[in-house]
Amino acid sequence: MSKAPTPSRRPRERILVCGVQFPGQVVEHDGALSEMRALLEAAGAEPVGSGICQRKPVPDPGTLMGHGKVQEVAREVELLEPDAVAVDNDLTPGQIRNLEKAWKVRVLDRSEVILDIFSRRARTRQARLQVELAQAQYLLPRLRRMWTHLERMEGAVGTRGPGETQLETDRRLLRRRVLELRRELSEIEERRLREVRSRSDQFTIGLVGYTNAGKSTLLNRLTGSDELAADMLFATLDTRTRQWRLRDGRTVLLSDTVGFLQRLPHHLVASFHATLEEAVHADLLLHVVDAAHPDAAQQLAAVEEVLDSIAPSHRSELLVFNKVDALGESLAMQMLGRDLRHEVVPISARTGEGLERLDAAVSRKLDARSARVQVEVPIADGRTMAAIRRLGAVLEEETVEARCVRMTVRISEAALGNLRRSAPADIEVTVLDRPVEPRVAAEG
Repeated sequence: MSKAPTPSRRPRERILVCGVQFPGQVVEHDGALSEMRALLEAAGAEPVGSGICQRKPVPDPGTLMGHGKVQEVAREVELLEPDAVAVDNDLTPGQIRNLEKAWKVRVLDRSEVILDIFSRRARTRQARLQVELAQAQYLLPRLRRMWTHLERMEGAVGTRGPGETQLETDRRLLRRRVLELRRELSEIEERRLREVRSRSDQFTIGLVGYTNAGKSTLLNRLTGSDELAADMLFATLDTRTRQWRLRDGRTVLLSDTVGFLQRLPHHLVASFHATLEEAVHADLLLHVVDAAHPDAAQQLAAVEEVLDSIAPSHRSELLVFNKVDALGESLAMQMLGRDLRHEVVPISARTGEGLERLDAAVSRKLDARSARVQVEVPIADGRTMAAIRRLGAVLEEETVEARCVRMTVRISEAALGNLRRSAPADIEVTVLDRPVEPRVAAEG
């Protein structure tokens, strides 16, 4: 008798989706709970059923949703037999406990699903520590839920003390781990800050935007790198910095970082605060928007809200409307781009359309933060001339009496200072015009 075949890989968890929509919450064009379904797929699960969503003015303190809707979900659980139910809201420990009793199945809230995705995607030590810190902060108020098997049972001798003792022990250990994580992250952040300061002679550009807007694809297209660019939420968690050579010869540093999301858990934002700050305190932000997405306006607003909370209000920003090749009508983009406070550049990172316009727009931004200087370099000093071409935009270049090269360039004041300190004594530098605008990164 042959043995039953065993699966080669663990089957995907089947998860039923439900949630409550409150006043002021954005209505998703792809249908209620569509983003939560995409999050579950990114977490490796299989959403089942059509999803159950309730509109409600205020949350029920015990179960979030109303009694009738709780019963409706319970019937759907009996019918579909999912492994878990995911609620597209943040739940209190008491609400999770009550819903698990009502549905007799494991209950996940929005934060728990996002944290699971982050734990899967974290690659660098900093990202792993940040995710662990966010998980610990999420878990602290929910420890009691994990010890329900040691709840007090009336009339049962010996069941009261151990549960309480173990619960307090776990809380103390978890609080200690939170302090250790914060200390380790602080050391990593200080080291990264020193690295950032060490390359202050180069302009830095941060890629920000909603998750899956095409930031990694754009990074690959502009820098020639081969980073993971997948059609999924939160494909990128770790900050990645690459060199981008502009058409005028200047080399800038382009950094891609974690994407944003509507209703991003506050403890996750706090844990990744240093990573986000590294990007948003760049000289220039490229805010990448998926212009073809039906919820593009809401996604744009969600990112701007987070940026306003962690970035300087006077930040320099370009709006990059990506995926215009998939946008059916130009009128839709015109409607999306109206009444915006930043310059808009339409592109397609996939096809390369509009990248010349983006290059020119970035160059204009950098010109406003650069000094116009004249440098005379001995004709035999090719090393210094190569450094000037790399750090600045050469406007004019001429040979003077076969002894030196006179170069008129636009260059940042930090790069100019480094050039003066490191160049040989026979280099002559004359400042023709100071920058029109200060460098934001230098101020931060």
